[in-house]
Amino acid sequence: MKKVLNLGMLLMLSFSLMSSMCSSDDDDGSPNNNSQQIAEIEITAQSGTWRITNFNDSGQNETSDFNGYDFSFNSDGSLVATNGSNTMTGTWSVTDDSNSSSDDSNDDDDIDFNIFFPVPDSNDFEDLNDDWDIVSTSSTRIELIDISGGNGGTDMLTFEKN
Repeated sequence: MKKVLNLGMLLMLSFSLMSSMCSSDDDDGSPNNNSQQIAEIEITAQSGTWRITNFNDSGQNETSDFNGYDFSFNSDGSLVATNGSNTMTGTWSVTDDSNSSSDDSNDDDDIDFNIFFPVPDSNDFEDLNDDWDIVSTSSTRIELIDISGGNGGTDMLTFEKN
């Protein structure tokens, strides 16, 4: 009887240890990796002023629409573009992409770089309004892409640090 009791206790202890050791790896990496990556992108964007060196709207190069503008991504979420005589104020954020079909938390496609300027559709800055996917970031360059769900066009936007 004592052997059966000891065997039962040993089995329960084994199952207990196995279940605690087999916790999901998904819980360990996903939020922390994206949170850290989002924070790094935010710090990069906030470090100085930026200019648009490429804006391609569905195959049309419209970079010149933003010539002379310096962009400041402020820590309060405001985005200010100024060219000396004109100032445009909008908002920006970096967020988890809730629509991502990928489970790879280290993939930049899981993070959106959101830009919004409250302007009429006819204003050039309206073209920047989007939840951009990040192609790459460095201390001097932020490359973004958006593939339209409607017409399938691809927009490219690149900021370079001044």
